[in-house]
Amino acid sequence: MPISKPSFTMGVEEEYLLVDLATRDLAANPPGELLRDCEARLGTRVTAEFMRSQIEVGTRVCANSNEARSELQELRGTVAEVAAQYGLAPIAASTHPFADWSQQSHTDKERYDDLAQALQANARRLLISGMHVHVAVEEEDMRIDLMNQVTYFLPHLLALSTSSPFWDGENTGLMSYRLTIFDALPRTGVPERFDSFGEYERMVARLVDAGVIEDGTKIWWDMRPSARYPTLEMRISDICTSLDDTLTIAALYQCILSMLYRLRTSNQRWRIYPRICVEENRWRAQRYGVTDTMVDFGLGEQVPYDELLAEIMDMVAPDAEALGCGEDVRHAREILARGTSAQNQIRIFDAAIASGATREAALRDVVDWLIAETVRDL
Repeated sequence: MPISKPSFTMGVEEEYLLVDLATRDLAANPPGELLRDCEARLGTRVTAEFMRSQIEVGTRVCANSNEARSELQELRGTVAEVAAQYGLAPIAASTHPFADWSQQSHTDKERYDDLAQALQANARRLLISGMHVHVAVEEEDMRIDLMNQVTYFLPHLLALSTSSPFWDGENTGLMSYRLTIFDALPRTGVPERFDSFGEYERMVARLVDAGVIEDGTKIWWDMRPSARYPTLEMRISDICTSLDDTLTIAALYQCILSMLYRLRTSNQRWRIYPRICVEENRWRAQRYGVTDTMVDFGLGEQVPYDELLAEIMDMVAPDAEALGCGEDVRHAREILARGTSAQNQIRIFDAAIASGATREAALRDVVDWLIAETVRDL
């Protein structure tokens, strides 16, 4: 029986940090009315997150990044408008430049209480935000087959999204420090390889039966088959401060999946490399973002990131045209030209220090940029 083509529809989830406009620090205890006001306007598209200083939004199902743009413009804009009424603002960054994680508390919710109890200090340090992109692949074995192949490209998407160079007031030297925090949790990192969806389900069932997890939502890999939807959920990326950048990451991910399916229809497939190879590029993306090299394992050598990105864009060009997201894919060149959020945060901080600002003032300048950039493309 022939396998039907996936719909490749998408949905995007973003997690924002809430900052106090007076201090630029995190709002450790935002008023409950803020979330209720957002819910009154956005319904189930907005929810609380693990930390009280966070808020999460999610789009409806979208055909492509063009549809996702209007959704995210509404979501970001509404959260910003409501937050301003309470003297707060959302920032789309995976870490806050100087917030003290030990002063934060998690949301009072049974699921989060259980996580805090199970993970202890690792949970208390989870002052990080991410962006998840769901793309629909309805047939289950196809979902697993494409997951095995697309894993290779996850580091390339991470590099383009980096927005977490600072932690606790220090430049960490990493473009994505968020993963350093997240990787301390169990069941994280590069996903396992499976021969079928049934094999994946048996793995989940084994953990559930052993009392380790309740369901597949407690598997926090860089990518996973969603436990709630017939989608492949990409979770590796930092949250992009620029909305345009968010849409580029989402469009590229959607197009790479479409490209891999297109290869399959021609009896071709992407070579699956050992996990350690993907992990090496993952580390390079985490450390350098787009500013250095990644390993091209087909060539067996390091290649500048911009050359690898150009190759990916060429490969997915037919898919971008078919899906109607060519402009968002091409915006990747603009990210390279003006830098990711992480690069710009470091630039702003260094410029402020060079001009004689104190460290504290320079970090506040970074927060000011994040506040403005989060809503710039609305």
